[in-house]
Amino acid sequence: MNARLPHPPVDDLQPLLDALRATAVARDREGGHAAAEKALIRAHGLLNDAVPQAFGGRGLDWRSVFTTVRRIAAVDSALAHVLAFHHLQVATVAIYGTPDQQQRWLSATVREQGWWGNAMNPIDRRLEAHEGPGGDLVLEGTKSFCSGTTGSSYMTLSAVPAAGGPMLLGIVPTQQPGIAVLDDWDPIGQRQTDSNAVVFTQVALPARDVIRASDAVPTAFHTLRTTIGQLVLVNLYLGIAIGARQEARQWAHTNARPWVSSGVAHATDDPYTLNRFGELQVQVAAGEALADRAAQALDAAYVKGEALTADERAAVAIAVAEAKVVAHRAGLYASQELFEVVGARGTHASLGFDRFWRNARTHTLHDPLDYKLNMLGRWALKDEAPVPSLYT
Repeated sequence: MNARLPHPPVDDLQPLLDALRATAVARDREGGHAAAEKALIRAHGLLNDAVPQAFGGRGLDWRSVFTTVRRIAAVDSALAHVLAFHHLQVATVAIYGTPDQQQRWLSATVREQGWWGNAMNPIDRRLEAHEGPGGDLVLEGTKSFCSGTTGSSYMTLSAVPAAGGPMLLGIVPTQQPGIAVLDDWDPIGQRQTDSNAVVFTQVALPARDVIRASDAVPTAFHTLRTTIGQLVLVNLYLGIAIGARQEARQWAHTNARPWVSSGVAHATDDPYTLNRFGELQVQVAAGEALADRAAQALDAAYVKGEALTADERAAVAIAVAEAKVVAHRAGLYASQELFEVVGARGTHASLGFDRFWRNARTHTLHDPLDYKLNMLGRWALKDEAPVPSLYT
């Protein structure tokens, strides 16, 4: 079940990328739910990429999945976020689910072409699972930052047992009675990720849809899910960096003017502009190399399933963390240096160039770089393997 296939000859993503880029500035300004654009992504068949072939999906390897996410993030990091989180929930079912749960939910994903949302935020412990009749559960409470849940067909969730104990994980159809997706996501960036809060009022969670019981002991393979979530962010950051670089390059060739004391006739000959593009090239190239290496490490670990060891899992976490540090810096650097290239005229609000920095800054705040560097330092200096957690 865990076998993954390298990407077959890819469908041409360019029409989708062009369509998303054409409306990205206006949609960033408006916020809200990008229903039409999500329909385009669905029509392109991308919801099937991470679903194993056994359930009707394409079963692509993670490197291929994340390459597509990165390309979309270059033109619209919010929609790339929604797609990547869809893949993350598919992986959650594949990692934690029983064969019956995988068959029911992943086959339905392909058959119905349904989007996955999530209510997994483990920091928010307000959602409680109460005992119901026949061993079933009843959900009551709220979860915040539920990316992709608006307009979704199903969602994964984490809930605290009312009787106490660690969180359990489950799956519910988004449209069932008692579920209310709020409209309270209003950040400076990533404005169309639908990361709203969800309120659960007497929502049924059948026992057969609990994918991890509260008393279950996680295996190394189970904790691999966190590294997939971290690689989502790596590729979003890189996509933002690539998108900012693309906009800067186009502006330099078509609209930029050389500085009055530069002594050159064309902005593309300005030595400082050339230096900036050289630095952008280095940062993006390094980020992509590390991201691809981390994805390959994830692929090698993922196919081992429950045979995966703690040491093998730790090696994946280190590779992902290294990629994340570089991608974090590249996203912020590129989205800032974009303005050094476009200059004062490039700050016109209608151009929307600020969206790259706002998107990067909003997302990079989710996981402070200092703690990632500290973890890598303990590995490099003291051979301390990272302990699986929310962010490692």
